[in-house]
Amino acid sequence: MGLSKAAIAVIAGVVVLGAAGGALLYAKPDALFKGSTPAEAQKSDLARFATRSLARLETPADTPVAPDYVFKTRGGADARFADFRGKVVVVNLWAMWCAPCRTEMPTLQALAQAYAGRDLVVLPINVDATDDAVADALSFIDVHEPLPFYGDKDFKLPFVLPGEGKMPQTVILDRQGRMRASFSGEADWAGPEARALVDALLAEPA
Repeated sequence: MGLSKAAIAVIAGVVVLGAAGGALLYAKPDALFKGSTPAEAQKSDLARFATRSLARLETPADTPVAPDYVFKTRGGADARFADFRGKVVVVNLWAMWCAPCRTEMPTLQALAQAYAGRDLVVLPINVDATDDAVADALSFIDVHEPLPFYGDKDFKLPFVLPGEGKMPQTVILDRQGRMRASFSGEADWAGPEARALVDALLAEPA
């Protein structure tokens, strides 16, 4: 039994609409994802420094203040990120068991030396958990003057910063204590990309 003229007309209409819809999606493939935000739009203007040795630098547009987490000075006193407000701070989490941490430490030392007397603090925080490891860490940091020693024997800080436990982990704070950039893994912190990033943050108003 053949189809009626009405049924044929309905089928033809569906085919035409389907073809039109397909053509629309082909011409504009994001039509099904209207409202989504491109990844680039979620980054800050510091993304321009994510090149070469810092290619994996994270520069989110959302920049919360660093957590109010207590770590320790060399003498055992409490320290917080808020103690360094007014300065640009390069926070580096490291441990003696982390070979890349030790490898990149001379570049952090060179960065601190290059900006001596300016509003930059290079803040290495050791996360070794045993007394013997901490003793080794103290000896290690002492040959990288002018870097200070800070510690977090609870090994919790790596998990409350953007790297979520990755080591080494570096987070850069602006003068207001906001987390403006982060990097997981070894990097050259004495290189031109790192210095350009630091210079840009130092140039911002206090």
